[in-house]
Amino acid sequence: MRPGTTCAWLLAGCAAGIGLWAAAPVHGASDSSIPGAWDRRAAATYLDGRELWWQGWPRAQKDHGTLCISCHTVVPYAMARPALSHELSETGMSPTERTMFDSVEKRVSMWSEMVPFYSDANNGPGKTAQAHSTEAVLNAVVLASYDSRQGHLRPITRKAFDAAWALQLSSGDDAGGWLWQDFHLAPWESNQSGYQGAALFAVEVGSSPGGYADEPAVHPHVQRLVEYLRRRYASQPLINQIYVLWASSKLPELLSVDERKTLIQRIEGLQQTGGGWKLASLTQWKRVDDSLEPTESDGLATALAVLAIEESGNGIQDGSLHRGVAWLVQHQEKDGDWRSASPNKLRDPKSDIGRFMSDAATGYAVLALENAH
Repeated sequence: MRPGTTCAWLLAGCAAGIGLWAAAPVHGASDSSIPGAWDRRAAATYLDGRELWWQGWPRAQKDHGTLCISCHTVVPYAMARPALSHELSETGMSPTERTMFDSVEKRVSMWSEMVPFYSDANNGPGKTAQAHSTEAVLNAVVLASYDSRQGHLRPITRKAFDAAWALQLSSGDDAGGWLWQDFHLAPWESNQSGYQGAALFAVEVGSSPGGYADEPAVHPHVQRLVEYLRRRYASQPLINQIYVLWASSKLPELLSVDERKTLIQRIEGLQQTGGGWKLASLTQWKRVDDSLEPTESDGLATALAVLAIEESGNGIQDGSLHRGVAWLVQHQEKDGDWRSASPNKLRDPKSDIGRFMSDAATGYAVLALENAH
């Protein structure tokens, strides 16, 4: 999202990002080589606190008493928080998680009545359609991520998928994908963000229980999605290809065996000596304020790299993966989060907007570490 616009965003981390962080290791772990030695409770507390703040932020308030589904805070939270609940032996959703979940379900159930987060009138030509399409994809991502853990697809989630499929493009260069929110801000509101969003959608389509992706009414849509992701794959920045690597564990036809091997080798070749990855090495973006890009490894890049390599089938015995997991364990901050820096501009890391990238990094770090557990 962009600070100062109607909603702080629509996909997973928003472009408003955070500033340059000094990579100070912390330290919920006594031995950073042990994948399980990290503080789940602190991570849950951080994520709940950030989601609670988001729910109270005036710009996140939407029609019919609902909330903006932000890429940087809400989507990673929705994907990661249930994993923490299981490991912490919680008996149900936290109140904050329930508020988020109920809002998404309400927007899906009343889809025809809901007002898109952005509009042509307030934000420029094409923004109404972009917002509508982007939200449809993300609603499905959130609800499907819950259902895949429960082992069955609920009617409300099917409705979310149907809304997204109805907006899938049928012609043009992006046929098989979706219109996407574009405010020229990376990584989730740029002209490259639609590809990333489609890959994340593919993760959830492929993970959906009951053979959803192979249902006769669904399979043609899935095939068009796969064709789109394959057709545009070579032109994407590495971070988008990492999402495809993740998705290929659910939809194997996305990458051949050789393509998967080549991509993993490329990712591992960019690993820093300390075991992490830095966002700048995975992207093609330049900061608009001419501030220096961080040279340290960061939470978002490392979490995504580790998660995708894990999902590809590589085990912790893989040396590169082991070092990546160790970096994540070592770099959990005292308040439970993992830090990352904006690819767009320098921001105050202590401000609420300045933490958006940390929100996304923390959600994906939790998923990566739970996979390694």
